[in-house]
Amino acid sequence: MTAASPEFWSHANEEFQQNLAKSWSQAMQTFQTMDLGGIVTGAEAAAPKMQFSPDKLKDLQAHYLEEACALWNHGMLSKPELKDRRFSGQAWSNNPMAAFTAAAYLLNAKTLMGLADAVEADAQTQNRIRFAVEQWVAASAPSNFLAFNADAQQKAIETNGESLAKGMQNMVHDLKQGHVSMTDESKFVVGENVATTEGAVVFENEYFQLIEYKPLTAKIYEKPFLLVPPCINKFYILDLQPANSFIRYAVSQGQRTFVVSWRNPDESMSEKTWDDYIENAAIQAIHEVQNITGAKQINALGFCVGGTILSTALAVLAARGEKPVASATFLTTLIDFTDTGVLDVFIDENFVKFREMQMGQGGLLKGQDLASTFSFLRPNDLVWNYVVGNYLKGESPPPFDLLYWNSDSTNLPGPFFAWYLRNTYLENRLVKPNSVTVCGEKIDMGQLTMPVYIYGSREDHIVPIGGAYASTQHLPGKKRFVMGASGHIAGVINPPEAKKRSHWLREDGKFPATAEQWIAGAKELPGSWWTDWSDWLKTHAGKQIAAPKTYGKGAKFKAIEAAPGRYVKARA
Repeated sequence: MTAASPEFWSHANEEFQQNLAKSWSQAMQTFQTMDLGGIVTGAEAAAPKMQFSPDKLKDLQAHYLEEACALWNHGMLSKPELKDRRFSGQAWSNNPMAAFTAAAYLLNAKTLMGLADAVEADAQTQNRIRFAVEQWVAASAPSNFLAFNADAQQKAIETNGESLAKGMQNMVHDLKQGHVSMTDESKFVVGENVATTEGAVVFENEYFQLIEYKPLTAKIYEKPFLLVPPCINKFYILDLQPANSFIRYAVSQGQRTFVVSWRNPDESMSEKTWDDYIENAAIQAIHEVQNITGAKQINALGFCVGGTILSTALAVLAARGEKPVASATFLTTLIDFTDTGVLDVFIDENFVKFREMQMGQGGLLKGQDLASTFSFLRPNDLVWNYVVGNYLKGESPPPFDLLYWNSDSTNLPGPFFAWYLRNTYLENRLVKPNSVTVCGEKIDMGQLTMPVYIYGSREDHIVPIGGAYASTQHLPGKKRFVMGASGHIAGVINPPEAKKRSHWLREDGKFPATAEQWIAGAKELPGSWWTDWSDWLKTHAGKQIAAPKTYGKGAKFKAIEAAPGRYVKARA
C-alpha cells in the first residue's frame, strides 16, 4: 500500500478517526476529573455533548492527513523539524525514533487543539474545553516520561545513573515539602536576602501588620503613601531585592511609605469574611496611617486583589461620607469582572455553590491549592518543565527570588473566598451601583471621585489588559491609564535602571469604551512606567517636609519589631 493509493487514504482516515476519538475521550476525562485546588474543580462538571463545525472539521482532517502522510514517509528517514523547546536538545534530533515520537505528538497536539476550537458552543464552554484539552496535551508530552525522553536517557547514560538517583532524591524532597521545587528555596531567607528594605512594624492586629519604611531622603512629601498588596500572596513581591524593589523606589522618591503585610491565616481565622478584611484591615490601615502621620488625606495603592480590596474599602468610606484618600493607584486590578481571562473558565453557579457549601461558613482555602491553580494556568512552563528537570534529569533548579516568592504561598479564609467568588467573578456586583452591601454600606464605585492611576500589563493572563482598563469606565475622577509590556508580575516589577520593556501612554485624555480602542491611540515609550507613576504621584502628595527621625508616633505607635515583621515569615 503506497501513500498515493486509495487504500492508504482510507486506512489513514480510519486511523485519524480512531486516534482522535481516543485522545478526545481522554481529554474529556481530564475535563471531568480536574481539581486544581482553589479555582478548578470537576465536582459538578460533566463532559458536554459535542457538536463540531463541519467546515473546520473537514479542514482539520485534511491537514492532519497531509502532515501525517509526510511524517510517515519521511520522518524515519530524515530528521523532522521540532519547533518546541521541550524537544530542542541534541539527543532528540540524534535519535530518529525519539524525533519521530516528538513530531507525532506535536501533530496530534495541534490537531486536538484545533478540534477544541472547532466545537460549536457558547464562549465559556469553548474555553473550558480548550483548557481541558490543553491540560491533557501538556501532561501527555513524551518529554514527561523517562521511557520517551531522549535528553533524560542520555544524561542517565553520561552520569552512570547518578541523574536518576538525584531525581529520586528530588522527588522525595518535593513530596515532603508538598510542592514541586521551582527554585533552590534554601538560598533565601525573608528579611535577610529578600524583603530587606529597612523599616519597622508600627501597628498590628489579627489581620495585618503595618510597616513603615525608613526615609531615604532628607525631605518627604506631607501626604503619606500606603500600599495594599494582594492577600493571596506575600507583599515582598514588591520588595524582592534592592535593585528591583518597588517599595524602595517609592521611598527613594520622597514618599513616606507604609505597607500592609497580611497575616497568613490559620484555623483561628477560618470564619473571617470579606467584610472583616475591608473593615479591620484596609480601612483600619488607612486610619492608622492617618493617626501616625497626622495627615488628613493619604495616597494609596492597591495591587491585584489588593486593588479590589482597596477600591471596596474606599467605596465603603465614601458611603459614610469619608474621603481620606487623595489619590489611588490600581496595579493589575479587577474592579469590573467582565473580562477575567482564563480564571473565569470554571467559575459558574454550580462551582460557587460547591465552594459556599464547602467553606462558606468556615474553613481555609489552602495556600498550596491556590498556588497549584495558578501554576496550571501555564502547565508547560510552571509544572512539567520542573517535573522533567527535577525528577527525570536530576537537576536542581537555580536560585531565583521571584520563584521563591511564588512558592511561598498563603491561605485564605473560606468565607472570604466564597464571598469574593460570588460577588466578583460570578455576579460582577462591585460595579453595579448599590447592588452589594459591604460593612453595612451599599457601595457605589461612582462615588470614588479622587484622581486615579490605573496600570495594566499587556500580556497578563490573570488580569487581562481589558479587565484592568475597564476600571476607567467606572471611576469618574481624573484618570491616567498606562499599559506595560509583559505579564502580571514582570510587567509590574520593572525598575527604571533595568532599561527593559516598554510602556504605552495616551496623552489626549480620552478613555474610549475598550482597551483595544485606547491602545489604537496610544504611544509606545521605552523603559519602565515607574517614573511616569512617580511623577504623577508627586503632584498629589502635597508639599515637602522634613523626614521623621523615628518610626511611628509616640508610645501608641512605637516600633514593634523590624521589617519585614513576623506575619510575612509564617509559612502556609
